Amino acid sequence: MKIKPLIPVLAFLVLIDRVWAHCPLCTVGVAAAAGGAKFLGLNDGVIGIFVGAFAVSTGWWVSGLIKKKYIPHQRPFFITLSFIGTVAPLFVLFKGFYPLYLSIWGDYGTSLLNRVYLVNIFLVGSLLGGLVVIISPWISKRFSRIIGKTFPFQLIGVTFAILLLLGAIMQVVL
Repeated sequence: MKIKPLIPVLAFLVLIDRVWAHCPLCTVGVAAAAGGAKFLGLNDGVIGIFVGAFAVSTGWWVSGLIKKKYIPHQRPFFITLSFIGTVAPLFVLFKGFYPLYLSIWGDYGTSLLNRVYLVNIFLVGSLLGGLVVIISPWISKRFSRIIGKTFPFQLIGVTFAILLLLGAIMQVVL
């Protein structure tokens, strides 16, 4: 094995000042969970949950790397850009649609409220997964207040627990 190609990698690892494990760990964990969901044959909505969570956590992580504020609302911009850049290209692979019949007023087909709409389950799952990542810090803080302390990797645990619960519900319902 040649060591010369590994010298830059080793130098990088030696010169690291500190490590923030939360975001990269979440990102890798969510990506692994999405791949595992596809391997297990779960529906497109469940996979969308994990892909959306991955996209939002990646955008959040990247926005945290940029210390200087260059544009207004920089963090939401990067999160949105990451979400669109991750989810939109996957529409080609995940074409699961779910019929949603709305019967609110009048006869079928006579108004916009009484029709069958095809909902892209992958997109719905992606939006839900992204929302979970966004609200998990708030839920984790509330959890800490209730139990009076925090435990190691609490935010990751809370996030994964919510994602798994949501994925299980979507798998059973659809």
